[in-house]
Amino acid sequence: MVVKMKDISKAFGPVKVLEGVEFELEPGEIHALMGENGAGKSTLMKILCGVYQADYGTIEISGRPVEIRNTKDAERHGIAIIHQELNLIPQLSVIDNLFLGREKHKGGVLDSRKMRELALEYLAHLGVKNIDPDMEAGKLSIGQQQMVEIAKALSLNAQVLIMDEPTAALTDREIEVLFGLMRDLKSRGVGIVYVSHRMEEIFEICDRISVLRDGQFVGQRVIKDTGFDEIVKLMVGREIGDRFPKRNVAIGKPRLKVGNLDDGHAISDISFEVHAGEVLGVAGLMGSGRSEIVRALFGASRRKSGDVWLDGEAIHINDPIAAIDHGIGFVTEDRKTQGLVLGMSVRENITLTHLAKLARGGVVNGGDENGEVAGLIERLKIRTRDAELDVKSLSGGNQQKVVFAKWLGIAPKVLFLDEPTRGVDVGGKAEIYQIINELAASGVAIVMVSSELPEVLSMSDRILVMHQGRQAGIFDAKTATQETIMHAATGGQ
Repeated sequence: MVVKMKDISKAFGPVKVLEGVEFELEPGEIHALMGENGAGKSTLMKILCGVYQADYGTIEISGRPVEIRNTKDAERHGIAIIHQELNLIPQLSVIDNLFLGREKHKGGVLDSRKMRELALEYLAHLGVKNIDPDMEAGKLSIGQQQMVEIAKALSLNAQVLIMDEPTAALTDREIEVLFGLMRDLKSRGVGIVYVSHRMEEIFEICDRISVLRDGQFVGQRVIKDTGFDEIVKLMVGREIGDRFPKRNVAIGKPRLKVGNLDDGHAISDISFEVHAGEVLGVAGLMGSGRSEIVRALFGASRRKSGDVWLDGEAIHINDPIAAIDHGIGFVTEDRKTQGLVLGMSVRENITLTHLAKLARGGVVNGGDENGEVAGLIERLKIRTRDAELDVKSLSGGNQQKVVFAKWLGIAPKVLFLDEPTRGVDVGGKAEIYQIINELAASGVAIVMVSSELPEVLSMSDRILVMHQGRQAGIFDAKTATQETIMHAATGGQ
């Protein structure tokens, strides 16, 4: 079915989010929707699937105007969405989340057996074998939760499928499976709206692209007739320069040294060191133990054994407070539940890690706090009406920048980054890469976990590759290739 959105406008209070936007989706088409964070992409798609209602404009399906007042209306019209921010109920099982509100019954009784069979079938379509459908969703990794979200959307048998950053937490292998599924859906006439900041994916999987900038439609292109630079210029209104800014940093002495790290569960026998001014990338497939390394070192999860030295002195970190006291920061993979307090303002989130530094006699000095926050907002180009706005009101990419800002405030010696550019647009990524380079130049030792191999290869000095909870090797980024890294990540010698 053909979907047309005409002259769509939406405001939240005095802030115009969309103004006169046009969008069209053909059956059997994968249509990219791109723009910087805050451009209005997610808002436009939430209007199409009934989460929001437009203030002005119309939606047509197969030539007929329709009203989509809620998500049930959208489902009745064959429209489903995979949200950028995970939408699972963590206390419920995978099965319960998949069938929430549309449970299967037999003779008036809940048919648990049928739902379990279907859950396994949906997950199998995605090539997922390591998810127990009876497990609580909150106990799954972010990548696994993302696969459950995708399975949930596919279970609706939709004719229009909206994918908002579906690969943000997936590994290359899982992305390949997802793309195969998307091509299959396309061949069956399903129209797919693909929202992503990953340019390589757009050019690999999409047919057309529409670009929004500052809430307005600025252009549409056929993928095969356009290129990276043209799309970036449409998005940001300027040339972006090198995607990965060059860094010329003198690597210093070992700053963080780790010996035989073991959490008794996901990782064992992990040993490495990272020098002042160095970026150590951490790569591997989902479930390989990438994130578990930095979580154990930061005290966010328990570790069974292992030794840690900071600037040559043994340190003991049993909780995040101890890590912060030692000058260690951690940009977590999941900003929504672990990186931010969504009900607090941008200012409160940014200074949460270092209020004592801003206090005099136990009372926070408002002038010092406001000055520091204003500086960090400007430095990271955080798009917010003001510092007192609730952080939950920001776009996903700007929320990520706030997480980054709160750790810059402690002037870290060591900074752990777990998927630091997840959900950040191409312009925002370049800004974050520049911040990483500046931190390295100032002597900060950086450990960066990332599922994006181009990011790992371009931003790292060395790369630690994980395979099934153990390190498969440490490679020089100058000589390593994507094939080298994937070979090690899949258990090759």
